[in-house]
Amino acid sequence: MPGILKIIRDRHSTRGSFDTNRPISREELKQILEAARWAPTPNNMQNFQIVVVDEKEQIEAIGKIPAEMTEAFLRENYSQLSFSEEELLVKKWGMLASAFPPAWTDPEAWNPESDYRSQMTFLGRAVEQTPLLLVVLYDGSKRAPGSERDVLGQIGLGCVLENMWLMSESLGIGFHVLTVFGDGPVERQVKSILKVPEPMKVAYACSLGYPAIPQPPYPRVRREIEDFVHHNKFGRKDVAWSARQPKIPHGASKRP
Repeated sequence: MPGILKIIRDRHSTRGSFDTNRPISREELKQILEAARWAPTPNNMQNFQIVVVDEKEQIEAIGKIPAEMTEAFLRENYSQLSFSEEELLVKKWGMLASAFPPAWTDPEAWNPESDYRSQMTFLGRAVEQTPLLLVVLYDGSKRAPGSERDVLGQIGLGCVLENMWLMSESLGIGFHVLTVFGDGPVERQVKSILKVPEPMKVAYACSLGYPAIPQPPYPRVRREIEDFVHHNKFGRKDVAWSARQPKIPHGASKRP
């Protein structure tokens, strides 16, 4: 198995279609769920449930759920995009516009008076070409003491996601997070199809599978360590944390 840091660096979203003729084996699925099982959660509350969806009829039913595309989403998404690889490499965060459908990258094209179908997407575009969905549920009845808003519980759900994602990466299985499943109108219909009881809420879903075709190269960017690390107090940058440079002992000449 590759080293953990390599797996972390290689982890990525698989946005293309999955090969529906190549299902994930029971043993592979068990390893992914075992990784979820050992995710850290606040006070070890284990405040989650996972619905494994692999029946074609269930996936098709979920795929028919409409998901509204709002002007607010388009404008916020647009403000975060880079429109060239050069821009992305300089910025070191965000995504390329080419990763999204063209209609998502032009907020001026949004028109509430246009045809209803052009303002709607359906989950089918995200799930119809996947052999497996994992729908992660949040159990609001379980939370750590003194966390009325349960921020720690949300962090625990993120740990569950990361564990499953890293295990999938180590197995060579494609993984794509679908946050739209937690959107109010979408969530209600997903809960109805999957018979999810109250007070459970849908946190997110993940589509998994082996890519149907190789994904084209995509520039992956991250800030350098010194861009987000501060030494003893915010704003102090007198230690070179970057792996590209030798560590400067405390008291040595400061970096700008």
